[in-house]
Amino acid sequence: MYLAQAFGQRCESKNIRRGVGLLGLVTVIVVMAFSTSVLAAQPERFAEGRILVMPKTGVSDFAFKKALKRAGGMAERRIAHLNVHVVRVPPRAEQAIAKALARNPHIKFAEPDMLVELEEVIPNDPKFGSAWHLPKIEAPAAWDMTRGAGVTVAILDTGVDAAHPDLSSQLVSGWNAASNSFNTSDVNGHGTAVAGTVAAVSDNALGVASVAWSARIMPVRVTNRSDGGAYWSSIANALIWAANHGAKVANISYGVTNSAVVTSAAQYMRSKGGVVVVAAGNSGSDLGYADNPYIISVSATSSSDSKTSWSSFGNYVDVAAPGAGIWSTTRGGGYASVSGTSFASPVTVGVVALMMSVNPALTPADIEQLLESHSDDLGAMGWDKSYGHGRVNAARAVAAALGNTTAQDLIAPQVDILSPTGGTVVGAVMVNISASDNEGVERVDLYANGQLLLRDVVAPFGFTVDTTLLSEGWNSLVAYAYDAAGNEGRSVPVQVMVDNVPETTDTIPPTVVISKPTDGSKVRRGVRIRASAQDNVAIASMWLSIDGVQRKLSFKSYLSFYWNSRSASNGAHVIELVAEDVAGNRRSVSVTVVVAN
Repeated sequence: MYLAQAFGQRCESKNIRRGVGLLGLVTVIVVMAFSTSVLAAQPERFAEGRILVMPKTGVSDFAFKKALKRAGGMAERRIAHLNVHVVRVPPRAEQAIAKALARNPHIKFAEPDMLVELEEVIPNDPKFGSAWHLPKIEAPAAWDMTRGAGVTVAILDTGVDAAHPDLSSQLVSGWNAASNSFNTSDVNGHGTAVAGTVAAVSDNALGVASVAWSARIMPVRVTNRSDGGAYWSSIANALIWAANHGAKVANISYGVTNSAVVTSAAQYMRSKGGVVVVAAGNSGSDLGYADNPYIISVSATSSSDSKTSWSSFGNYVDVAAPGAGIWSTTRGGGYASVSGTSFASPVTVGVVALMMSVNPALTPADIEQLLESHSDDLGAMGWDKSYGHGRVNAARAVAAALGNTTAQDLIAPQVDILSPTGGTVVGAVMVNISASDNEGVERVDLYANGQLLLRDVVAPFGFTVDTTLLSEGWNSLVAYAYDAAGNEGRSVPVQVMVDNVPETTDTIPPTVVISKPTDGSKVRRGVRIRASAQDNVAIASMWLSIDGVQRKLSFKSYLSFYWNSRSASNGAHVIELVAEDVAGNRRSVSVTVVVAN
Protein backbone atom coordinates (compact mmCIF):
# COMPACT_ATOMS: atom_id res chain seq x y z
CA MET A 1 0.00 0.00 0.00
CA TYR A 2 0.93 3.64 -0.01
CA LEU A 3 2.74 4.06 3.29
CA ALA A 4 4.32 7.47 3.64
CA GLN A 5 6.50 6.35 6.53
CA ALA A 6 9.47 4.31 7.64
CA PHE A 7 9.42 2.64 11.02
CA GLY A 8 12.02 4.68 12.88
CA GLN A 9 15.08 3.94 14.96
CA ARG A 10 14.15 0.47 16.19
CA CYS A 11 13.73 -0.64 12.60
CA GLU A 12 17.15 0.78 11.81
CA SER A 13 18.86 -1.05 14.66
CA LYS A 14 17.19 -4.38 13.85
CA ASN A 15 18.09 -4.05 10.18
CA ILE A 16 21.71 -3.34 11.08
CA ARG A 17 21.67 -6.55 13.09
CA ARG A 18 20.21 -8.44 10.17
CA GLY A 19 22.30 -6.80 7.50
CA VAL A 20 19.35 -5.64 5.40
CA GLY A 21 18.05 -2.22 4.43
CA LEU A 22 14.67 -0.60 4.73
CA LEU A 23 12.32 -1.31 1.86
CA GLY A 24 10.38 1.49 0.25
CA LEU A 25 6.87 0.65 -0.89
CA VAL A 26 5.40 -2.59 0.36
CA THR A 27 2.59 -4.63 -1.14
CA VAL A 28 -0.17 -6.33 0.80
CA ILE A 29 -0.76 -9.98 -0.10
CA VAL A 30 -3.94 -11.38 1.42
CA VAL A 31 -3.65 -15.12 2.13
CA MET A 32 -6.69 -17.38 2.30
CA ALA A 33 -6.40 -20.84 3.85
CA PHE A 34 -8.57 -23.81 2.97
CA SER A 35 -9.16 -27.24 4.47
CA THR A 36 -6.66 -29.25 2.46
CA SER A 37 -4.14 -26.89 0.97
CA VAL A 38 -2.82 -23.36 0.89
CA LEU A 39 -3.74 -21.64 -2.37
CA ALA A 40 -1.99 -18.79 -4.13
CA ALA A 41 -2.46 -15.27 -2.78
CA GLN A 42 -5.87 -13.81 -3.57
CA PRO A 43 -6.53 -10.33 -5.00
CA GLU A 44 -6.35 -7.46 -2.56
CA ARG A 45 -9.59 -6.63 -0.73
CA PHE A 46 -10.35 -3.52 1.23
CA ALA A 47 -13.28 -1.60 2.65
CA GLU A 48 -15.29 0.01 -0.14
CA GLY A 49 -15.24 3.79 0.01
CA ARG A 50 -12.91 3.96 3.03
CA ILE A 51 -9.22 4.71 3.59
CA LEU A 52 -7.05 5.47 6.65
CA VAL A 53 -5.03 8.69 6.80
CA MET A 54 -2.65 10.16 9.41
CA PRO A 55 -1.60 13.83 8.98
CA LYS A 56 1.74 14.97 10.33
CA THR A 57 1.80 16.57 13.77
CA GLY A 58 0.97 20.27 13.47
CA VAL A 59 -1.27 20.10 10.42
CA SER A 60 -4.41 22.09 11.27
CA ASP A 61 -7.86 20.51 10.97
CA PHE A 62 -8.72 23.09 8.33
CA ALA A 63 -5.65 22.31 6.21
CA PHE A 64 -6.19 18.56 6.62
CA LYS A 65 -9.85 18.72 5.61
CA LYS A 66 -8.91 20.92 2.67
CA ALA A 67 -6.32 18.38 1.49
CA LEU A 68 -8.89 15.59 1.83
CA LYS A 69 -11.49 17.58 -0.09
CA ARG A 70 -9.07 18.24 -2.92
CA ALA A 71 -8.34 14.54 -3.12
CA GLY A 72 -12.02 13.63 -3.05
CA GLY A 73 -12.26 12.44 0.58
CA MET A 74 -14.03 13.44 3.78
CA ALA A 75 -12.98 12.56 7.34
CA GLU A 76 -15.66 10.61 9.24
CA ARG A 77 -14.06 9.71 12.58
CA ARG A 78 -10.74 9.12 14.34
CA ILE A 79 -9.22 5.97 15.79
CA ALA A 80 -8.94 6.51 19.54
CA HIS A 81 -5.55 7.71 20.85
CA LEU A 82 -4.15 7.84 17.31
CA ASN A 83 -4.35 10.82 15.02
CA VAL A 84 -5.60 8.43 12.31
CA HIS A 85 -8.70 9.46 10.42
CA VAL A 86 -11.17 7.09 8.79
CA VAL A 87 -11.83 8.89 5.50
CA ARG A 88 -14.81 8.37 3.21
CA VAL A 89 -13.90 8.33 -0.52
CA PRO A 90 -15.79 7.44 -3.72
CA PRO A 91 -16.07 3.67 -4.28
CA ARG A 92 -13.36 2.22 -6.53
CA ALA A 93 -11.18 5.28 -5.93
CA GLU A 94 -9.67 4.02 -2.66
CA GLN A 95 -6.23 3.12 -3.99
CA ALA A 96 -5.89 6.18 -6.24
CA ILE A 97 -6.81 8.64 -3.49
CA ALA A 98 -4.62 6.92 -0.89
CA LYS A 99 -1.71 7.05 -3.33
CA ALA A 100 -2.28 10.75 -4.04
CA LEU A 101 -2.54 11.66 -0.35
CA ALA A 102 0.56 9.65 0.54
CA ARG A 103 2.54 11.94 -1.79
CA ASN A 104 1.35 15.01 0.13
CA PRO A 105 4.34 16.11 2.26
CA HIS A 106 2.01 16.97 5.17
CA ILE A 107 0.54 13.44 5.36
CA LYS A 108 2.39 10.80 7.43
CA PHE A 109 0.63 7.87 5.74
CA ALA A 110 -2.49 6.96 3.77
CA GLU A 111 -3.65 3.43 3.02
CA PRO A 112 -6.83 1.53 2.10
CA ASP A 113 -8.52 -0.22 5.03
CA MET A 114 -7.47 -3.74 4.09
CA LEU A 115 -9.55 -6.84 4.81
CA VAL A 116 -7.17 -9.53 6.06
CA GLU A 117 -7.95 -13.22 6.39
CA LEU A 118 -7.15 -15.65 9.18
CA GLU A 119 -3.74 -17.30 8.81
CA GLU A 120 -5.06 -20.84 9.41
CA VAL A 121 -4.40 -24.24 7.76
CA ILE A 122 -6.28 -27.44 8.61
CA PRO A 123 -4.30 -30.62 7.72
CA ASN A 124 -5.98 -33.67 6.12
CA ASP A 125 -4.78 -36.25 8.63
CA PRO A 126 -7.16 -36.33 11.63
CA LYS A 127 -4.47 -38.09 13.67
CA PHE A 128 -1.86 -35.48 12.84
CA GLY A 129 -0.69 -33.86 16.03
CA SER A 130 -0.47 -34.17 19.74
CA ALA A 131 1.10 -31.79 22.19
CA TRP A 132 4.46 -32.24 20.45
CA HIS A 133 5.05 -28.50 20.43
CA LEU A 134 5.23 -28.19 24.21
CA PRO A 135 8.29 -30.41 24.77
CA LYS A 136 9.79 -29.08 21.53
CA ILE A 137 9.94 -25.57 23.00
CA GLU A 138 10.87 -27.02 26.42
CA ALA A 139 7.70 -25.66 28.05
CA PRO A 140 7.69 -28.24 30.92
CA ALA A 141 11.06 -26.92 32.11
CA ALA A 142 9.73 -23.36 31.92
CA TRP A 143 6.71 -24.36 34.06
CA ASP A 144 9.08 -25.15 36.91
CA MET A 145 9.76 -21.40 37.02
CA THR A 146 6.35 -19.90 36.08
CA ARG A 147 3.07 -20.72 34.44
CA GLY A 148 2.15 -17.19 33.40
CA ALA A 149 0.24 -15.96 36.45
CA GLY A 150 -0.40 -12.22 36.60
CA VAL A 151 -0.28 -11.65 32.83
CA THR A 152 -3.33 -10.79 30.70
CA VAL A 153 -3.15 -11.80 27.06
CA ALA A 154 -5.39 -10.05 24.51
CA ILE A 155 -6.65 -12.34 21.74
CA LEU A 156 -7.53 -10.08 18.78
CA ASP A 157 -9.56 -12.54 16.77
CA THR A 158 -13.04 -13.86 15.98
CA GLY A 159 -14.04 -14.04 19.66
CA VAL A 160 -13.72 -16.80 22.26
CA ASP A 161 -16.18 -19.49 23.36
CA ALA A 162 -16.69 -18.41 27.00
CA ALA A 163 -18.46 -21.68 27.87
CA HIS A 164 -15.57 -23.95 26.90
CA PRO A 165 -14.54 -25.98 29.97
CA ASP A 166 -10.83 -25.39 29.30
CA LEU A 167 -11.29 -21.61 28.86
CA SER A 168 -14.19 -20.35 30.96
CA SER A 169 -12.13 -19.85 34.13
CA GLN A 170 -9.36 -18.08 32.21
CA LEU A 171 -11.34 -15.18 30.76
CA VAL A 172 -11.45 -11.52 31.74
CA SER A 173 -13.82 -8.94 30.25
CA GLY A 174 -13.28 -8.17 26.59
CA TRP A 175 -14.70 -6.03 23.79
CA ASN A 176 -16.02 -6.21 20.24
CA ALA A 177 -14.14 -3.63 18.15
CA ALA A 178 -16.14 -4.42 15.01
CA SER A 179 -19.48 -3.33 16.50
CA ASN A 180 -18.37 -1.34 19.58
CA SER A 181 -20.07 -3.76 21.95
CA PHE A 182 -19.17 -6.35 24.57
CA ASN A 183 -20.29 -9.34 22.51
CA THR A 184 -17.13 -11.45 22.30
CA SER A 185 -18.71 -14.80 21.39
CA ASP A 186 -16.82 -16.64 18.65
CA VAL A 187 -18.34 -16.10 15.18
CA ASN A 188 -15.90 -18.41 13.41
CA GLY A 189 -14.12 -20.74 15.84
CA HIS A 190 -10.63 -19.51 15.07
CA GLY A 191 -10.32 -17.27 18.13
CA THR A 192 -11.22 -20.12 20.49
CA ALA A 193 -8.41 -22.24 19.05
CA VAL A 194 -5.93 -19.36 19.34
CA ALA A 195 -6.94 -18.68 22.95
CA GLY A 196 -6.54 -22.36 23.87
CA THR A 197 -3.07 -22.45 22.37
CA VAL A 198 -2.01 -19.65 24.71
CA ALA A 199 -3.75 -20.37 27.97
CA ALA A 200 -6.16 -23.33 28.08
CA VAL A 201 -6.49 -24.72 31.62
CA SER A 202 -3.84 -27.42 32.05
CA ASP A 203 -3.09 -30.19 34.52
CA ASN A 204 -6.85 -30.72 34.95
CA ALA A 205 -7.22 -34.18 33.36
CA LEU A 206 -9.27 -32.58 30.58
CA GLY A 207 -8.62 -31.75 26.94
CA VAL A 208 -5.36 -30.05 26.03
CA ALA A 209 -2.42 -28.29 27.67
CA SER A 210 -1.29 -24.78 26.75
CA VAL A 211 1.91 -22.75 26.94
CA ALA A 212 0.98 -20.23 29.65
CA TRP A 213 -1.85 -21.95 31.51
CA SER A 214 -2.05 -19.53 34.43
CA ALA A 215 -2.31 -16.42 32.24
CA ARG A 216 -5.62 -14.68 31.72
CA ILE A 217 -7.35 -14.36 28.33
CA MET A 218 -8.89 -11.07 27.17
CA PRO A 219 -11.14 -11.75 24.15
CA VAL A 220 -11.15 -8.73 21.80
CA ARG A 221 -13.26 -9.49 18.76
CA VAL A 222 -12.18 -7.73 15.57
CA THR A 223 -14.81 -9.04 13.16
CA ASN A 224 -18.49 -9.90 12.83
CA ARG A 225 -17.94 -11.91 9.64
CA SER A 226 -18.47 -15.68 9.71
CA ASP A 227 -15.37 -16.15 7.53
CA GLY A 228 -13.26 -14.36 10.16
CA GLY A 229 -11.95 -11.61 7.88
CA ALA A 230 -11.17 -8.34 9.68
CA TYR A 231 -10.30 -4.79 8.64
CA TRP A 232 -7.09 -3.07 9.70
CA SER A 233 -9.09 -0.27 11.33
CA SER A 234 -10.93 -2.74 13.61
CA ILE A 235 -7.65 -4.42 14.58
CA ALA A 236 -6.04 -1.05 15.41
CA ASN A 237 -9.05 -0.04 17.52
CA ALA A 238 -8.95 -3.40 19.32
CA LEU A 239 -5.25 -3.02 20.08
CA ILE A 240 -5.75 0.44 21.58
CA TRP A 241 -8.61 -0.88 23.73
CA ALA A 242 -6.56 -3.86 24.96
CA ALA A 243 -3.61 -1.62 25.85
CA ASN A 244 -5.90 0.67 27.84
CA HIS A 245 -7.53 -2.22 29.72
CA GLY A 246 -4.54 -4.03 31.14
CA ALA A 247 -3.36 -6.42 28.42
CA LYS A 248 0.43 -6.87 28.49
CA VAL A 249 0.75 -8.96 25.33
CA ALA A 250 -1.52 -9.17 22.28
CA ASN A 251 -1.88 -11.89 19.67
CA ILE A 252 -2.95 -10.96 16.11
CA SER A 253 -3.27 -13.97 13.80
CA TYR A 254 -3.85 -11.75 10.74
CA GLY A 255 -1.61 -10.17 8.12
CA VAL A 256 -0.88 -6.78 9.69
CA THR A 257 2.93 -6.51 9.71
CA ASN A 258 2.84 -3.99 6.85
CA SER A 259 -0.14 -1.93 8.04
CA ALA A 260 0.73 1.62 9.04
CA VAL A 261 -2.37 2.06 11.20
CA VAL A 262 -1.82 -1.22 13.09
CA THR A 263 1.85 -0.33 13.49
CA SER A 264 0.84 2.97 15.09
CA ALA A 265 -1.48 1.11 17.47
CA ALA A 266 1.29 -1.39 18.27
CA GLN A 267 3.62 1.51 19.06
CA TYR A 268 0.95 2.84 21.43
CA MET A 269 0.72 -0.52 23.21
CA ARG A 270 4.50 -0.73 23.40
CA SER A 271 4.58 2.72 25.05
CA LYS A 272 2.39 1.19 27.79
CA GLY A 273 4.79 -1.71 28.29
CA GLY A 274 2.94 -4.17 26.05
CA VAL A 275 4.18 -6.55 23.35
CA VAL A 276 2.40 -7.31 20.05
CA VAL A 277 2.91 -10.68 18.30
CA VAL A 278 1.51 -11.47 14.84
CA ALA A 279 1.35 -14.33 12.35
CA ALA A 280 3.80 -14.13 9.43
CA GLY A 281 1.26 -15.51 6.93
CA ASN A 282 0.61 -18.70 4.99
CA SER A 283 1.56 -17.80 1.42
CA GLY A 284 4.63 -20.05 1.35
CA SER A 285 6.57 -17.16 -0.18
CA ASP A 286 8.74 -14.17 0.67
CA LEU A 287 6.23 -11.35 1.10
CA GLY A 288 8.91 -8.67 0.72
CA TYR A 289 7.98 -6.73 3.86
CA ALA A 290 10.49 -4.66 5.80
CA ASP A 291 11.13 -5.48 9.43
CA ASN A 292 8.57 -3.89 11.75
CA PRO A 293 10.20 -2.66 15.00
CA TYR A 294 6.93 -2.56 16.98
CA ILE A 295 5.68 -6.05 16.10
CA ILE A 296 7.12 -9.56 16.61
CA SER A 297 6.32 -11.54 13.44
CA VAL A 298 6.35 -15.36 13.69
CA SER A 299 6.81 -18.00 11.00
CA ALA A 300 5.70 -21.63 11.51
CA THR A 301 7.74 -24.81 12.04
CA SER A 302 6.81 -28.49 11.98
CA SER A 303 7.62 -31.29 14.46
CA SER A 304 10.89 -31.85 12.55
CA ASP A 305 11.97 -28.27 13.34
CA SER A 306 11.80 -27.19 9.71
CA LYS A 307 9.79 -24.30 8.29
CA THR A 308 6.47 -25.53 6.99
CA SER A 309 6.01 -25.34 3.22
CA TRP A 310 3.10 -22.93 3.60
CA SER A 311 4.66 -20.49 6.07
CA SER A 312 5.51 -17.06 4.68
CA PHE A 313 9.02 -15.72 5.23
CA GLY A 314 11.15 -12.63 4.64
CA ASN A 315 13.03 -9.76 6.24
CA TYR A 316 10.16 -9.10 8.64
CA VAL A 317 10.31 -12.50 10.42
CA ASP A 318 11.63 -12.18 13.99
CA VAL A 319 11.26 -15.73 15.33
CA ALA A 320 9.68 -19.08 14.42
CA ALA A 321 7.42 -21.32 16.50
CA PRO A 322 5.56 -24.62 16.14
CA GLY A 323 2.50 -24.12 13.95
CA ALA A 324 1.62 -27.51 12.41
CA GLY A 325 -0.70 -29.97 14.14
CA ILE A 326 -1.27 -27.96 17.32
CA TRP A 327 -3.98 -29.50 19.51
CA SER A 328 -6.24 -26.80 20.95
CA THR A 329 -9.75 -25.90 22.02
CA THR A 330 -12.62 -25.57 19.54
CA ARG A 331 -15.91 -23.72 19.61
CA GLY A 332 -18.64 -25.79 21.25
CA GLY A 333 -16.43 -27.38 23.92
CA GLY A 334 -14.34 -29.68 21.75
CA TYR A 335 -10.71 -30.13 20.71
CA ALA A 336 -8.94 -30.46 17.38
CA SER A 337 -5.57 -30.33 15.65
CA VAL A 338 -5.04 -26.97 13.93
CA SER A 339 -2.22 -25.55 11.81
CA GLY A 340 -1.00 -22.25 10.46
CA THR A 341 1.09 -19.27 11.47
CA SER A 342 -2.16 -18.37 13.27
CA PHE A 343 -1.02 -20.85 15.93
CA ALA A 344 2.73 -20.28 15.76
CA SER A 345 1.95 -16.73 16.88
CA PRO A 346 0.03 -17.70 20.08
CA VAL A 347 2.69 -20.28 20.96
CA THR A 348 5.12 -17.34 20.97
CA VAL A 349 2.65 -15.19 22.91
CA GLY A 350 2.54 -17.92 25.56
CA VAL A 351 6.32 -17.80 25.90
CA VAL A 352 6.22 -13.99 26.19
CA ALA A 353 3.56 -14.29 28.92
CA LEU A 354 5.81 -16.70 30.87
CA MET A 355 8.71 -14.24 30.57
CA MET A 356 6.56 -11.33 31.75
CA SER A 357 5.23 -13.37 34.66
CA VAL A 358 8.66 -14.28 35.98
CA ASN A 359 10.03 -10.73 35.61
CA PRO A 360 7.41 -7.96 35.33
CA ALA A 361 10.16 -5.30 35.25
CA LEU A 362 11.23 -6.27 31.73
CA THR A 363 10.56 -3.67 29.03
CA PRO A 364 9.14 -4.65 25.63
CA ALA A 365 12.63 -4.18 24.18
CA ASP A 366 14.03 -6.51 26.86
CA ILE A 367 11.37 -9.15 26.12
CA GLU A 368 12.06 -9.12 22.40
CA GLN A 369 15.83 -9.17 22.79
CA LEU A 370 15.79 -12.07 25.29
CA LEU A 371 13.21 -14.02 23.28
CA GLU A 372 15.29 -13.73 20.11
CA SER A 373 18.72 -14.30 21.66
CA HIS A 374 17.52 -17.42 23.53
CA SER A 375 15.71 -19.07 20.63
CA ASP A 376 17.07 -22.27 19.07
CA ASP A 377 18.96 -21.32 15.93
CA LEU A 378 17.69 -23.18 12.85
CA GLY A 379 18.61 -22.86 9.18
CA ALA A 380 21.50 -20.53 8.39
CA MET A 381 23.66 -19.50 11.34
CA GLY A 382 22.23 -16.39 12.96
CA TRP A 383 19.20 -14.56 11.68
CA ASP A 384 17.62 -15.71 8.40
CA LYS A 385 14.41 -15.09 6.49
CA SER A 386 12.77 -18.43 7.31
CA TYR A 387 13.28 -18.69 11.07
CA GLY A 388 14.22 -15.16 12.09
CA HIS A 389 16.46 -15.50 15.14
CA GLY A 390 15.34 -19.09 15.63
CA ARG A 391 12.52 -21.27 16.96
CA VAL A 392 11.34 -20.06 20.37
CA ASN A 393 12.55 -21.93 23.46
CA ALA A 394 10.40 -21.32 26.53
CA ALA A 395 12.84 -22.72 29.08
CA ARG A 396 15.81 -20.70 27.85
CA ALA A 397 13.80 -17.50 27.41
CA VAL A 398 12.17 -17.74 30.86
CA ALA A 399 15.48 -18.56 32.56
CA ALA A 400 17.05 -15.55 30.85
CA ALA A 401 14.13 -13.35 31.92
CA LEU A 402 14.35 -14.62 35.50
CA GLY A 403 18.07 -13.93 35.70
CA ASN A 404 17.89 -10.62 33.89
CA THR A 405 18.56 -7.61 36.08
CA THR A 406 17.80 -4.77 33.78
CA ALA A 407 20.57 -2.20 33.95
CA GLN A 408 19.45 1.36 34.30
CA ASP A 409 19.32 3.05 30.92
CA LEU A 410 21.47 6.17 31.11
CA ILE A 411 22.00 6.70 27.38
CA ALA A 412 20.18 9.71 25.96
CA PRO A 413 18.63 9.63 22.48
CA GLN A 414 20.35 11.28 19.53
CA VAL A 415 18.15 13.82 17.75
CA ASP A 416 18.72 16.19 14.83
CA ILE A 417 16.60 18.59 12.80
CA LEU A 418 17.17 17.51 9.19
CA SER A 419 15.16 20.33 7.63
CA PRO A 420 14.88 23.23 7.46
CA THR A 421 18.56 23.93 7.94
CA GLY A 422 18.00 27.69 8.23
CA GLY A 423 17.02 30.59 6.01
CA THR A 424 13.63 32.16 5.38
CA VAL A 425 10.41 30.24 5.99
CA VAL A 426 6.78 31.16 5.26
CA GLY A 427 3.40 29.51 5.75
CA ALA A 428 3.32 25.79 6.62
CA VAL A 429 6.85 24.40 6.95
CA MET A 430 7.84 20.75 7.26
CA VAL A 431 10.30 20.09 10.09
CA ASN A 432 11.87 16.67 9.52
CA ILE A 433 13.52 14.93 12.48
CA SER A 434 16.07 12.14 12.87
CA ALA A 435 15.83 10.46 16.30
CA SER A 436 17.48 7.26 17.55
CA ASP A 437 18.17 5.54 20.86
CA ASN A 438 19.60 2.28 22.21
CA GLU A 439 16.16 1.29 23.58
CA GLY A 440 13.90 3.34 21.35
CA VAL A 441 12.56 6.88 21.19
CA GLU A 442 9.19 7.41 22.90
CA ARG A 443 8.49 10.97 21.76
CA VAL A 444 9.99 14.09 20.19
CA ASP A 445 9.12 17.63 21.30
CA LEU A 446 9.72 20.67 19.10
CA TYR A 447 10.46 23.99 20.79
CA ALA A 448 10.48 27.46 19.24
CA ASN A 449 12.28 30.20 21.17
CA GLY A 450 12.23 28.06 24.32
CA GLN A 451 8.47 27.34 24.20
CA LEU A 452 6.94 23.91 23.50
CA LEU A 453 5.39 24.07 20.04
CA LEU A 454 4.48 20.51 19.02
CA ARG A 455 4.86 16.89 20.20
CA ASP A 456 5.07 13.73 18.06
CA VAL A 457 4.76 10.22 19.51
CA VAL A 458 4.64 8.19 16.28
CA ALA A 459 7.74 7.40 14.22
CA PRO A 460 8.95 8.60 11.81
CA PHE A 461 9.03 11.83 13.76
CA GLY A 462 8.28 15.10 12.00
CA PHE A 463 6.09 18.18 12.14
CA THR A 464 4.19 20.63 10.01
CA VAL A 465 4.72 24.05 11.61
CA ASP A 466 2.34 26.93 10.98
CA THR A 467 4.88 29.74 10.97
CA THR A 468 2.14 32.34 11.34
CA LEU A 469 2.08 31.25 15.01
CA LEU A 470 5.71 32.31 15.37
CA SER A 471 7.01 35.83 15.66
CA GLU A 472 8.18 37.62 12.54
CA GLY A 473 11.95 37.59 12.24
CA TRP A 474 14.50 35.15 13.61
CA ASN A 475 13.26 32.08 15.52
CA SER A 476 15.27 29.27 17.14
CA LEU A 477 14.00 25.71 16.65
CA VAL A 478 15.20 22.90 18.95
CA ALA A 479 14.05 19.27 19.06
CA TYR A 480 14.15 17.17 22.24
CA ALA A 481 13.88 13.35 22.12
CA TYR A 482 12.96 11.16 25.10
CA ASP A 483 13.27 7.41 25.69
CA ALA A 484 11.23 5.21 28.04
CA ALA A 485 13.70 5.83 30.90
CA GLY A 486 13.19 9.58 30.58
CA ASN A 487 16.62 10.32 29.13
CA GLU A 488 16.60 13.51 27.07
CA GLY A 489 18.45 14.23 23.86
CA ARG A 490 18.69 17.75 22.42
CA SER A 491 19.32 18.79 18.85
CA VAL A 492 21.54 21.60 17.66
CA PRO A 493 19.36 24.73 17.34
CA VAL A 494 18.30 25.78 13.85
CA GLN A 495 17.77 29.49 13.17
CA VAL A 496 15.00 30.37 10.72
CA MET A 497 13.75 33.73 9.49
CA VAL A 498 9.94 33.91 9.55
CA ASP A 499 8.65 36.25 6.85
CA ASN A 500 4.89 35.92 6.56
CA VAL A 501 4.14 39.57 5.82
CA PRO A 502 3.91 39.72 2.02
CA GLU A 503 5.20 42.67 0.11
CA THR A 504 2.01 42.65 -1.96
CA THR A 505 -1.13 40.55 -1.87
CA ASP A 506 -1.19 37.84 -4.54
CA THR A 507 -4.48 38.08 -6.42
CA ILE A 508 -3.29 36.65 -9.72
CA PRO A 509 -4.69 33.17 -10.47
CA PRO A 510 -2.59 30.54 -12.25
CA THR A 511 -2.58 29.99 -15.98
CA VAL A 512 -3.81 26.53 -16.96
CA VAL A 513 -3.33 24.53 -20.16
CA ILE A 514 -4.62 21.14 -21.26
CA SER A 515 -2.13 20.30 -23.97
CA LYS A 516 -3.55 16.91 -24.87
CA PRO A 517 -6.18 16.07 -26.09
CA THR A 518 -7.29 19.21 -27.89
CA ASP A 519 -10.76 20.70 -27.71
CA GLY A 520 -13.19 19.05 -30.12
CA SER A 521 -10.92 16.14 -30.95
CA LYS A 522 -12.09 12.56 -31.33
CA VAL A 523 -10.56 9.97 -29.01
CA ARG A 524 -10.52 6.20 -29.01
CA ARG A 525 -9.28 3.49 -26.64
CA GLY A 526 -6.59 4.71 -24.24
CA VAL A 527 -6.03 8.46 -24.05
CA ARG A 528 -3.08 10.19 -22.37
CA ILE A 529 -4.27 13.49 -20.83
CA ARG A 530 -1.53 16.04 -20.24
CA ALA A 531 -1.92 19.38 -18.48
CA SER A 532 0.20 22.03 -16.80
CA ALA A 533 -0.14 25.23 -14.79
CA GLN A 534 2.03 28.26 -14.04
CA ASP A 535 1.77 30.94 -11.37
CA ASN A 536 3.53 34.14 -10.45
CA VAL A 537 4.35 32.64 -7.00
CA ALA A 538 3.79 28.87 -6.82
CA ILE A 539 1.24 26.20 -7.69
CA ALA A 540 -0.28 24.44 -4.64
CA SER A 541 -2.26 21.71 -6.39
CA MET A 542 -4.09 20.68 -9.55
CA TRP A 543 -6.95 18.25 -10.01
CA LEU A 544 -8.40 16.68 -13.12
CA SER A 545 -12.07 15.78 -13.59
CA ILE A 546 -13.88 13.95 -16.36
CA ASP A 547 -17.61 14.70 -16.62
CA GLY A 548 -17.48 16.22 -13.14
CA VAL A 549 -15.83 13.20 -11.45
CA GLN A 550 -12.36 13.85 -10.02
CA ARG A 551 -9.82 11.42 -11.48
CA LYS A 552 -6.34 12.69 -10.59
CA LEU A 553 -4.76 15.00 -8.01
CA SER A 554 -1.27 16.50 -8.34
CA PHE A 555 0.77 18.69 -6.03
CA LYS A 556 3.11 19.62 -8.88
CA SER A 557 2.79 22.09 -11.76
CA TYR A 558 2.11 19.35 -14.29
CA LEU A 559 -0.26 16.39 -14.53
CA SER A 560 -0.47 13.27 -16.66
CA PHE A 561 -3.36 10.80 -16.59
CA TYR A 562 -4.18 7.71 -18.67
CA TRP A 563 -7.90 7.52 -19.43
CA ASN A 564 -9.42 4.36 -20.84
CA SER A 565 -12.17 5.92 -22.93
CA ARG A 566 -13.67 2.48 -23.59
CA SER A 567 -15.19 2.72 -20.10
CA ALA A 568 -17.18 5.77 -21.28
CA SER A 569 -20.11 5.97 -23.66
CA ASN A 570 -19.63 7.21 -27.21
CA GLY A 571 -20.27 10.92 -27.58
CA ALA A 572 -19.15 14.18 -25.97
CA HIS A 573 -17.27 14.23 -22.65
CA VAL A 574 -15.83 17.20 -20.73
CA ILE A 575 -12.28 17.13 -19.35
CA GLU A 576 -11.64 19.87 -16.79
CA LEU A 577 -8.48 20.94 -14.97
CA VAL A 578 -8.51 23.19 -11.90
CA ALA A 579 -5.28 24.74 -10.52
CA GLU A 580 -4.83 26.56 -7.22
CA ASP A 581 -1.85 28.65 -6.15
CA VAL A 582 -0.46 29.03 -2.63
CA ALA A 583 -2.58 32.14 -2.08
CA GLY A 584 -5.77 30.22 -2.85
CA ASN A 585 -6.36 31.77 -6.29
CA ARG A 586 -7.94 29.30 -8.72
CA ARG A 587 -8.42 28.96 -12.44
CA SER A 588 -9.98 26.19 -14.49
CA VAL A 589 -9.92 25.18 -18.12
CA SER A 590 -11.84 22.51 -19.96
CA VAL A 591 -11.94 20.76 -23.31
CA THR A 592 -14.70 18.71 -24.86
CA VAL A 593 -13.76 15.50 -26.64
CA VAL A 594 -15.84 13.02 -28.60
CA VAL A 595 -15.42 9.36 -27.73
CA ALA A 596 -15.73 7.26 -30.89
CA ASN A 597 -14.94 3.67 -29.99
